Amino acid sequence: MAKWAEMATFNNVIEPVTGDLSWKDHPLKGKWHTEIFRNSNPVILELGCGKGEYTVGLAARFPHNNYIGIDIKGARMWKGAKTADENKMSNVAFLRTRIEFINSYFAEDEVEEIWLTFPDPHPGKRNSNKRLTCPWFLNTFRNFLKDKGVIHLKTDNTDLFNYTKRLVELNNLPVIFASNDLHSDKADDEILSIKTHYENLFLEEGLNINYLSFRLLKNRIIKDARAETKE
Repeated sequence: MAKWAEMATFNNVIEPVTGDLSWKDHPLKGKWHTEIFRNSNPVILELGCGKGEYTVGLAARFPHNNYIGIDIKGARMWKGAKTADENKMSNVAFLRTRIEFINSYFAEDEVEEIWLTFPDPHPGKRNSNKRLTCPWFLNTFRNFLKDKGVIHLKTDNTDLFNYTKRLVELNNLPVIFASNDLHSDKADDEILSIKTHYENLFLEEGLNINYLSFRLLKNRIIKDARAETKE
């Protein structure tokens, strides 16, 4: 309860009331630059941000970008929001909502990049339409992501990585980088060296971290790859 009470005091947290968690547009849609960040710097999202380590880590390294961590679990988000508040990081915000409703919060071309850091892999073909990289979500992201905006996926789950990579290839989306062992291939990359709580646990267990970055195109509707793939 103490965390919930403290969350309400943070200026960097947007928590719509329960009745607002719907498909209608939120008042901040199209106004993140003017109402929240008060600048025209790029807006970058972390979806399913958990404790917000990546959101805060990116914001600290790249102060000329604006970062928004999004998650429905406020108790976890509290840690990142508190860190950003204590360090007076004006380029960080957190939004507590379900990712299914994300279209209600961002206008066309309002976002430059999206990070998906260790999302739920929803194993099995029947659950593939729940993955944050499934066609429904990618087509939703096309509504507010700038043309050729970048999607970053970090995951310990090889099936999710392979599913997403096949989907990207099927739809002829430009791949920027792909790796089955990120910390061997890109260990010196400052962005990718940020580690979440779960990532550190996975590395301690000897698991490889998969990474994929690709560009989403405005004029290309993402087709379903389930019929084309084997899981």
